[in-house]
Amino acid sequence: MALDRDLNVALVRAAFGPRGDRRGAELFAATGVRGLRLLAETGSFRTFVLMDRHPMAVATLAANAAPFGPEGARVVRADAHRSPLVDGLDYLDLDPYGSPREFLEPALARVAVGGLIGVTATDLQVLCGVLRGACLRRYGAVPVRGRLAPEGGLRILLALLARLARARDRRICPIAAYVHDHHLRAVVRVTGPADGEDPVGTIDPATFAGPPLPPGGPYGPLWTGPLFDVATVHRMVTPLEAARPREAAQWIGRFQEEAGVDAPFYYEPNEIARRLHLASPIGPDRFIAGLRSAGYPAARTHVREGAFRSPAPWTAVAALAGGPPR
Repeated sequence: MALDRDLNVALVRAAFGPRGDRRGAELFAATGVRGLRLLAETGSFRTFVLMDRHPMAVATLAANAAPFGPEGARVVRADAHRSPLVDGLDYLDLDPYGSPREFLEPALARVAVGGLIGVTATDLQVLCGVLRGACLRRYGAVPVRGRLAPEGGLRILLALLARLARARDRRICPIAAYVHDHHLRAVVRVTGPADGEDPVGTIDPATFAGPPLPPGGPYGPLWTGPLFDVATVHRMVTPLEAARPREAAQWIGRFQEEAGVDAPFYYEPNEIARRLHLASPIGPDRFIAGLRSAGYPAARTHVREGAFRSPAPWTAVAALAGGPPR
């Protein structure tokens, strides 16, 4: 998770800037490394609460937080279901090593308008369609299966956050939502009041004009809006204290490229070749150049190496590859 924490530091610093009077908290703090890095490296926080219920974790937290003093890092032993945190937090991190579902509503209640919530989900079998019934029960959504499933799971998580925020007369704006290894991660800004419509809906593979989806839909509700806030992502820089600076720089660069392309799901050259019965796939750079020449934005995606994102319809992509879809 070192790379993920590098990205989190870069993202929070870009979102908040160096004004150091904000209040943050981490509900499942464990050793406290994420919260303490945010406190030490962003310059954005006056105080950070590190919370866990396990006595060994609390002892470790106390030792790790000691250099920051009680006014900088405060350790709390508590159950996240009955969080004693005050309202009006500027940042709240939620990484329960499993499903975050039951903690989302309490988290939304604690964060001020304009504040950020960072949410991690590792229950990928549920969100990515292996346990379809569990996804319906837990997230109220029909999941996508197959190669596009991780992004589908990310969009299900965002859609649920949007629905829960609207119930509190709030809205969410993803600052960066991404797929990495064994988890999904979304950092969203809470705004309000909830005027207008959220970009949430179902996608029917029979009528969807974008990348071909497997049968079994309609899928969702899904977040169909952007995964990134363009301005914030373009302020991200690799932290000087990054544990994995080269990889962090690569991911930030990919975020910045992808942020300018707003479209659900992505195309894969290998999958395009399979569907069109091509002898070999065309490289992603040729697709991207061709789509841009045709007037469609296009960029590589962080979700899968070699894949690209574009709002171009499948028919346009297939034509670039050399033939109509069969």
